[in-house]
Amino acid sequence: MKLGLSLGYSGGQLQLPVEKVQLAERLGYDSVWTAEAYGSDALSPLAYLAAKTERIRLGTAVIQLAGRTPANAAMTIATIDALAGGNRVICGIGVSGPQIVEGWYGQPWGKPYYRIKDYVSIMKKVLRREEPVVHEGKEITLPYTGPGAMGIGKPLKSILHTNPDIPIWLGTGMESTVKLTAEIADGWLPLGLVPENYDSYEPWIEAGLEKAGKDRSDFESFSGTSVTVTDDVQSALDRLKPGIALYVGGMGHKTKNFHNEMMVRRGFGDAAQRIQELFLAKRKEEATAAVPDEFVDQGALIGDKQRIKKRFKDWEDCGLTGMTISADEDGLRLMAEIARLNVEPGA
Repeated sequence: MKLGLSLGYSGGQLQLPVEKVQLAERLGYDSVWTAEAYGSDALSPLAYLAAKTERIRLGTAVIQLAGRTPANAAMTIATIDALAGGNRVICGIGVSGPQIVEGWYGQPWGKPYYRIKDYVSIMKKVLRREEPVVHEGKEITLPYTGPGAMGIGKPLKSILHTNPDIPIWLGTGMESTVKLTAEIADGWLPLGLVPENYDSYEPWIEAGLEKAGKDRSDFESFSGTSVTVTDDVQSALDRLKPGIALYVGGMGHKTKNFHNEMMVRRGFGDAAQRIQELFLAKRKEEATAAVPDEFVDQGALIGDKQRIKKRFKDWEDCGLTGMTISADEDGLRLMAEIARLNVEPGA
């Protein structure tokens, strides 16, 4: 199984852990992944890391679809790929949620299924440079002919001779969009997938691949987890609970919270409801305490070497091609050993 290093997005200050990324490369990690919310963006750090690394793949998990037009996303990812020497960049895309799409980007939530479909189609047309880009979509059309248009939009083709094979991955979790991911994308970044619920996604993946006539070997899938090497499992579980309570309880609207819905799908419906009620009532400590130990433990690798190794086997065998991890240096080294990566001498 491939391993990727997850960097996430910044807090109040941007501190890019270059030395950790370089260590991951020496340890044989496949990729490093950035993210964005409404602070630091996901693409700029990859351009910087391209100059500080040699082989490790550079991925976004994910860029927000509403943050850029598909043509701009293709331009930016193609530029970074060229700076990195080619064949190193992965463009992971997600729709975010209506609070951010409408509140931060000032765009209508619209119909995410069709917006994703149009977005990926336009990106591929830009990257392939086969002809000037024209697209008649349900959510996005090029040239634009809607309200306010002058009616003189011109189909254009990228001046930059782009890499036509830059992989496009999608961060999705609902049945319709997971099927679409397998159909039109090169890889999948699932939300909240753990070994216990992988089988529920498998028929959706197979349906999408079959519709596109694609082979399973052409499709990658990386889920995410955190790694904590410790003898005190309970304390490590407790440290992860505030973040889970924040996302399940308050990240999104009460009636539209993808993280809450994911917790329900994993079989923790009562806990999800209780966490949200407490969090929205500003009883955050109680919301944190309501996060079940089992839920946290399923989604993380916590404990000593043997406990982590045993649990990693479940991830390795469930059907994923890789996983992205957040960890300190000890965790990175241990996972390289457990996953039997090709570590450079002296790393």
